[in-house]
Amino acid sequence: MSADDYLWFEPDCRISEAYCLTLIQGLDASEALARIDAEVVGRATGLKAFVDTVPDEHGGERLYIGATTVGDWTLLVEENGYLGVTQKVIEPLSAGTQVVSHFKNVNAVDYFYWMVDGDLRLQFEPLFPDTRDGSDPDGQLDAMERAGFDLTDSDDVNNLHTAAAFALAEHLTGVRLTNEMLESAEYLCGLAPLKS
Repeated sequence: MSADDYLWFEPDCRISEAYCLTLIQGLDASEALARIDAEVVGRATGLKAFVDTVPDEHGGERLYIGATTVGDWTLLVEENGYLGVTQKVIEPLSAGTQVVSHFKNVNAVDYFYWMVDGDLRLQFEPLFPDTRDGSDPDGQLDAMERAGFDLTDSDDVNNLHTAAAFALAEHLTGVRLTNEMLESAEYLCGLAPLKS
C-alpha cells in the first residue's frame, strides 16, 4: 500500500476538498456514534446522498457525521468536519480499541492520529511528517516511508501527502478505502457535539 493506491481521492472524491475520516475497530456504526454522543438523525445511501444531507447550519456546536461498517471497522465520514482529529472526542472513542483518523481542510491544514485505548501512539501533520508526537512517534517510520511520506527535514512540498495518509491508515487498519465503496456505502447519520 502506497500513495499511488489513493491517487483517485483528490480528483474524484466529492469530499476531497475538506474531510475527516476516522476508523474505529470492533464497534458497529451505532456504537461508534453513541460513543461520541451523536444524535442519530437519519440514513443516507451513498456519499452523494450523505453530502446532500449535510445541514447548512447546525448551531456550530454539533457536527454532522456519517458512520458505515467496513469489515471489523466502522468508518466515520465528515465533510468539512474535524471530530475525528479532536483528542477529547477520539480518546473515549478509542477505549478498549483503536482509532485511526486523518483530516484536511480547505486551507491545506491536515492531521493524522493513531490512538489505542486512550494512548496517543502517533500524531503528525501529513504535510510535515518529519515532526511527530505521541507515545511511539517513530514506531511506524518504515510504513510511513512505504506510504509515500518524505521523512527528511526538507522544504520540498510532497503533493502526495493526502494519498500517503490514506495508505498509512490502510497499513494500520487493513482497510482499503475506494471511491466506489464510499459512493455506495450505507451511512447512519448523526449530529455529534463538539468537546473542548
